[in-house]
Amino acid sequence: MHTSLFDFDLPPDRIALRPASPRDAARMLVVRPSGVPEFEDAGVRDLPDLLRAGDALVVNDTKVISARLSGRRIGRATEPKIEATLIKRLDGSRWRAFVRPAKRLENGDMIRFGDEGKVCFLGQLDATVEDKTAGEVTLSFAFHGPVLDQAIVERGDMPLPPYIASRRPPDERDREDYQTMFAREEGSVAAPTAGLHFTDTLLERLKARGVALHKVTLHVGPGTFLPVHAEDTADHKMHQEYGSVSKEIAETLNAVRENGGCIVAVGSTALRLLESAADDDGVLHPFSGETALFITPGYRFRAADLLMTNFHLPRSTLFMLVAAFSGLDVMHRAYAHAIDAGYRFYSYGDACLLSRA
Repeated sequence: MHTSLFDFDLPPDRIALRPASPRDAARMLVVRPSGVPEFEDAGVRDLPDLLRAGDALVVNDTKVISARLSGRRIGRATEPKIEATLIKRLDGSRWRAFVRPAKRLENGDMIRFGDEGKVCFLGQLDATVEDKTAGEVTLSFAFHGPVLDQAIVERGDMPLPPYIASRRPPDERDREDYQTMFAREEGSVAAPTAGLHFTDTLLERLKARGVALHKVTLHVGPGTFLPVHAEDTADHKMHQEYGSVSKEIAETLNAVRENGGCIVAVGSTALRLLESAADDDGVLHPFSGETALFITPGYRFRAADLLMTNFHLPRSTLFMLVAAFSGLDVMHRAYAHAIDAGYRFYSYGDACLLSRA
């Protein structure tokens, strides 16, 4: 499919720069492709009333690391500023990273990551450029293991999406705001943002309604930030991301389906992981490994019945996913409705609850 089919105009003032407070105060657009009405303006706090006893929510318990580091190249006549976003741990001391400006670095260069404005308890954090390929580098740090992890926490910032970071710098509030209440397993460079809407109060109401909550893990990679440059979706390659679904969770969710309940994926990451773990009959199996599942219209969904997600970028893989789930024309109308009605978009924005087409 041509990527222009997934384009739409979005006024810049619709992009949320801070989350709703409290989190469950966000609005939520209910989209029913074959329903009357097709759209219903609601709120995240209405979620328990929109589900039934016996349904199951599936959330992603990944934790975002402070992956954005600022520093400078040292050891040569000039010392240009360097920004690095860690994207994949290779071993105890090496990370793959996006860097800017990549043209100022060569193999063997050393980068010193600073601690301006931060209270740090470790010495200098230096890294050597081992390899550079098309804007990505392999960084070999002077620290190793837990000591390196602590140094990254001390010096790093939350890797806010470009459409937020370009309008304001990350700050201490983002360390809490850009982390879901389910965050447990460190490894993501982006938040599973649908999970940002949950609070203890909302979970208590869901439990009282008879809706269960289950956790899976998908470490969100940098691909979630990257636009689709290919003119045809068939030519776009997704980045691989590590995920896991336990045997216990797979069996529990299979039982939910057998008993007539709906599986509600909270976020596109949970959805992609469930689909990766399901067989052709929709039966979930234990899963542990990399997935690069790219979902576009025409995909046959097997594992999830409903999807709770945020509003996404034009021409993004995420908008393609929701178009596959609820229908391309439906989602164009839904987004037009949301823009006209003043919904807040992207990571810190409002939510949708989507039914399958």
